Amino acid sequence: MTTVTLGPEGTYSHRAATAVAEGEIAFRESVHGIVSGVASGTFAQGVVPIENSIEGSVTESLDALADADVAVTREIVTPIKHALLAQEADFEVVASHSQALAQCRSFLLKEYSEVDLEAVASTAKGVKRARQDASIAGIGHPDNAGEELSVLAEDIQDRTSNATRFFAIAGPDTRTESGGKTSLIVYPNTNYPGLLLELLEPFADRDINLSRLESRPSGERLGDYVFHIDLEAGLYEERTQAAIADIETVAENGWIKRMGSYDVEHVV
Repeated sequence: MTTVTLGPEGTYSHRAATAVAEGEIAFRESVHGIVSGVASGTFAQGVVPIENSIEGSVTESLDALADADVAVTREIVTPIKHALLAQEADFEVVASHSQALAQCRSFLLKEYSEVDLEAVASTAKGVKRARQDASIAGIGHPDNAGEELSVLAEDIQDRTSNATRFFAIAGPDTRTESGGKTSLIVYPNTNYPGLLLELLEPFADRDINLSRLESRPSGERLGDYVFHIDLEAGLYEERTQAAIADIETVAENGWIKRMGSYDVEHVV
């Protein structure tokens, strides 16, 4: 079974994928490429980043999941330990993923305010560029330094608690009601005063905690939104089914996508 994730080899997504992969790992350069590959059956499983504790949700992942018919089978939480990697201490550019650059913003402003920042497709791609060009430094896990690069500084993320959530996704036939958490995507296709309250009350009334609520533009019209909801309850629970039945009434002109229930795995 092939698992697909963000590449190239050495990304944090790759590290998360190794925790759930049962065979080969393939790489794509975009989340949409991963999700579409799983939805089409090209790959049995994919791993995509969902949320970082510093920078928040990965909007590309949210939008891709809303557009595809896939199931969430597991959540993987991994600490993000950034290091500054370069051939030598004197460099002109720091190249890394935009999220990594943002997560290390304070360090870079303090220590390398005169250095240019360049966003690339992944942390691993930035490290690869640093291997090829002595004027470029990369940001990545210190294990990615290898023999060609030096670790100039470790734990350069702005907060030591930096961690990222990843979703393992698979085809819709793998969707299950068992697990301690559930993800829903809700498109009400309407807007009126009190709409959000009506979407949330069914969970509050049944003592279901929401661990994340995020709105994303639907793309249909300005001011029209899709809601991503993570709740700390399984689809197998009667209270969850009852709450969803209530919000189905609220969203009767739109739709609700049950991404599935799953458990959480912490990976160092």
